[in-house]
Amino acid sequence: MALVLTEEQRLLKDTAKDFLESNAPVAALRKLRDEKDPLGYSPELWQQMVEMGWASIILPEAYGGLEFGFQGLGVVLEESGRSLAASPLFASAVVGASAIILGGSEEQKQTLLPAVAGGELTLALALEESNHHRPTHISTTAQVQGDTVVLNGTKRFVLDGHSADKLIVVARSSGAERDSEGLTLILVDRTAAGVNCQRTILMDSRNAADIEFENVSVPASNIIGEISQGWAVLEPVLDRGRVAIAAEMMGVALEAFERTMEYLKEREQFGAVIGSFQALQHRAAHMQSEIELCRSVLLQALSTVDDAPQDLPQLASLAKTKLNELVKLVTNEAVQMHGGIGVTDELDIGFFLKRGRVAMQIFGDAGFHKDRYATLCGY
Repeated sequence: MALVLTEEQRLLKDTAKDFLESNAPVAALRKLRDEKDPLGYSPELWQQMVEMGWASIILPEAYGGLEFGFQGLGVVLEESGRSLAASPLFASAVVGASAIILGGSEEQKQTLLPAVAGGELTLALALEESNHHRPTHISTTAQVQGDTVVLNGTKRFVLDGHSADKLIVVARSSGAERDSEGLTLILVDRTAAGVNCQRTILMDSRNAADIEFENVSVPASNIIGEISQGWAVLEPVLDRGRVAIAAEMMGVALEAFERTMEYLKEREQFGAVIGSFQALQHRAAHMQSEIELCRSVLLQALSTVDDAPQDLPQLASLAKTKLNELVKLVTNEAVQMHGGIGVTDELDIGFFLKRGRVAMQIFGDAGFHKDRYATLCGY
């Protein structure tokens, strides 16, 4: 696989960069935060993204999508990371849509995917039940009662959960609490009776939700895939999400790095610009080398989603691990090299640190993925 972008992908990248610089700079996220926006993102901005085709990049053409592939999605997410643009793109058009693509019935695909592509429907995956990523540790129950399924349980850290039209709930219909066997994916309207959704605002000013399900009854036709066979769908959905969030983290790291390099060329101390200090040059060179290494890892992972999905588990964990480590390194160094003002709200650089810290926890931190990668390699 070629670890370079095609001409069409480069064009998409340039278009995304120009659009986001003009319409969704970091100042837009700051405004959403300061005004305590109830939605957490601009619906007008999201509709513009939809009109540009971003919500349909990975969707099959048969369901109103562009079928442009994950490398195309990756360049858009990278530019989103550079500007810290808040939108339901990741939660809805990547994670939620992937669950329908990989596990949905033909009726579900025909009904839901065109609505996602057109911006008429947003989705959110309700998975986590603790403060750590443990995708098989599910105690939320799904009891089949005739033609209906009854849900009971609590979910945490549901990305964009408070604003999503429909939730894809991971529940246990059989098996022990920590088994991968016995999981079921179920579509639930966020406003359904018995669903209690509490918005939480994360340290990066983005949205998540804690959601309780109390005797929530939905039709059995809302099951995605087969009853108790949800892990076969959930695992590749999570891997797609891991690669996608890694692409956004690359954008966060790149922007933080470039802003820091500009600061090193401008800030003077002891009669010289601090970029001339050898110690800082060594640290900058280390960041640059890590960025180039991670760029290759990310491109390989993005292309694997479409070209070699059988290799995706290992590449997804590798990409998430490396980008977790990269965004931590670069944002830490960025704040430190800016000195005391690096942690003040006056500068934007702190926003990149905060976004990086949250993204590191989405679908698994470095420790989780190092362990998973070793297990997949037979260790």
